[in-house]
Amino acid sequence: MGINWFPGHMAIAVDKIKKAMADHDVVIEVLDARCPMASGNPLVESLRMARQRPCLKVLNKADAADPQVTPQWIASFNARKNTHAIAISAKKPGDAQKIVAAAKKLAPHRNDTLKPLRMLIMGVPNVGKSTLVNALLKQRHAKVGDEPAITKALTRYDLSPTASLTDTPGLMWPKIDHPDDGLMLAASHSIGINAYIESEVAIFLAELLLERYPVLLAARYGTPAGGGGLDGVGVIEAVAAKRGFRVKGGGTDFEKAAVTLLNDYRSGALGRISLETPASRAARPAITGGEEPENQS
Repeated sequence: MGINWFPGHMAIAVDKIKKAMADHDVVIEVLDARCPMASGNPLVESLRMARQRPCLKVLNKADAADPQVTPQWIASFNARKNTHAIAISAKKPGDAQKIVAAAKKLAPHRNDTLKPLRMLIMGVPNVGKSTLVNALLKQRHAKVGDEPAITKALTRYDLSPTASLTDTPGLMWPKIDHPDDGLMLAASHSIGINAYIESEVAIFLAELLLERYPVLLAARYGTPAGGGGLDGVGVIEAVAAKRGFRVKGGGTDFEKAAVTLLNDYRSGALGRISLETPASRAARPAITGGEEPENQS
């Protein structure tokens, strides 16, 4: 199933961001630590490269990602030219403050009141960008919600006399080339719900979890610790059985179980999970024009 979601306000935002890029020194791209490449917007790369702006990759929600996998992603991003990566949780006190210090290292010439550091923050919808902005401001200015695409305009904030931050709308791109990326983004709630079928996304997620985290599934839903020959559909049926989800007449409420699996992943109730690793990313079949090179400058 191919998933694409590019509402009209995002197309308008691209033009505004393109113009704003000229007046900023560092691009901060907020990624979902559970799927850092899938949540990396190729538009961010093309726009910043056109202006030769350095990029700070912020892997947010690191407290929900596999602690063995996140360091692999940090190393992978740090191997790129003019790029630095850090892992944080925007909801964790003090974590957000690491961002300005890291951004300053990418633009050391912008360090006083005459030449303040000007940062442009970007990311896919619902990646925690607005929560991060509010943490940096130490008060609530940016709208926060549990639905994608809350922010719809560019807004500039002064963080201090020597640093400013411009917030941007959550931004997708016109075509998601690899189907797995769309599914990972939908599972992680970065895509509007009208753009996908929840049960199909849940089956994808269940199959991935069977492959990589069968013990977590077993602990939550009582499935066999080694997978037990289940497939994605079988996992969701097991969720329904565990929770007693039935439709009128006694049949399995598959849709409710599918939504439960998605919500348990999104909330962290399943445990710390990474949907992709640098190795899994490199191993999957390439789609012409769809993959961002690992060593892109």
